[in-house]
Order: sequence, then structure tokens, then C-alpha cells
Amino acid sequence: MSGNQLSGKVAIVTGAGGGFGEGIAHMYAQEGAQVVVADINQQGAERVASAIGPQALAVKVDITSSAEVADMVAKTLEKFGRIDIIVNNAGTTHKNQPMLDVDEQTFDRVFNVNVKSIYLISKAIVPVMRKQGGGVILNVGSTAGIRPRPGLTWYNASKGAVNLLSRSMAIELAPDRIRVNAICPVMGVTGLFEAFMGLPDTPENRAKFVSTIPLGRFSKPSDIAAVATFLASDAAEFITGVEFPVDGGRTI
Repeated sequence: MSGNQLSGKVAIVTGAGGGFGEGIAHMYAQEGAQVVVADINQQGAERVASAIGPQALAVKVDITSSAEVADMVAKTLEKFGRIDIIVNNAGTTHKNQPMLDVDEQTFDRVFNVNVKSIYLISKAIVPVMRKQGGGVILNVGSTAGIRPRPGLTWYNASKGAVNLLSRSMAIELAPDRIRVNAICPVMGVTGLFEAFMGLPDTPENRAKFVSTIPLGRFSKPSDIAAVATFLASDAAEFITGVEFPVDGGRTI
């Protein structure tokens, strides 16, 4: 199935070597976008980009490094000539555990990957979008920043920051015709799943977490990708500053 909701657009998706990011990259390509598949895991990025085909470019990037972010932007402009959409999807967590048990190094990594990266990427990409006359920034926040689960306090805090900074960016960048929205998924079965649970991945433990989601299942990459496609498309041209839960009712 392919459409043209994003026809002629150029998108960068971070953390696109797997999980939600992979789903977003595939759907963007199906909807006509040229996609930069950015990930710290080069093999993952190349696997996804080659599955998409010639309209995708794999770029290895550590989003906590301003030099590597600048390189990612330069490679995108060199290959595709513009940047219409950036999806700040890459993220990490600490294991579900008592808040005082999370060591300082882990705390720093969570905030560097989840929050500082958006600062660095914005510094590199907002000037490009301003020059073009507009663009779309999608930050993958989390239901954790709206309705926190115990044991994930510092992760929850980082996603609360992502949710709020998305709204603040939306106000500040609106005169530049740059729309900014946060997508807030509930837990999905991605690489971070077991860390979120803080328990072995057994059917019993899954059932315990699923019971907190009214629609009765975890989120899937296709759920997140569908919302990311809509919010990046011209159909959403009047939508900015929303925290969009994709959560089966979890935050109600």
C-alpha cells in the first residue's frame, strides 16, 4: 500500500534502525517521502534503508554529539537538498527500579539521549527550516510524561521535558511556519520493553502491564507511524503544540 500524503517531502527519522523509528521510516517512504534513516547502530540503519530502497539514505549518528548531528544534516542536504520533517524518535531508558538506585551515569545518558539531543538537532535543523519557509518537528515523548509509572522516575522526567518543550517550541517557532508536536506512545514491544517493565518478559508480566491499557494491547510501530504520518502531512497544517497520546486509553 502506498499513498502520497508526504509526496515530495524529505524526512529525517532518528532511531530508525528498529522499533517505532523503523515503522515510521517505512510508512513515510510508502507515503512518498525521501527518508534519512538515522541511528547509532549503522547495521540497523543500513538494513532499514536497503529494505526501503533508493529513496532512503542510512546515516550513522550519535544524537548526543553536536558534530555528528551537524554531519547528519549536511549529508541530508547533500543528498536530498532540503529537510521538511525531523522525527526525534531515538530514545533510551533506565531499568524500572527505585529512583535512588539509578546511577549518575545512567541518569546523564537518559537526559542526553532523550532531551539534549532535541536541543542539538533543533540548533542544526531550525535554521534550515527557517530558510525554506517552514517545516515539521515531531518529538516522540511518552505517556510516561503525562501519567507516570512507578520505577521509571528519571525516564518519566525526561519525557515530561520532551512533552513540554514540544509545546514551548511550537509557540516560539509558529511565526516561522514550523509546526512542532509531541507523539506520546504507551509501551510497545521494542528493544526497551523489558527495561520498562523491570521484570522478565513473561506472559504473566505482560498481562499485568496490558491490564493498565483500556484497549487491551501494547502499542505497535504501525500505530505510531500512522500518527507521525498524519502530523507531518498537510492535513495537519493547523495542528501545532499537541501532546498526542497513542496509548489505547492509558492516559485517561
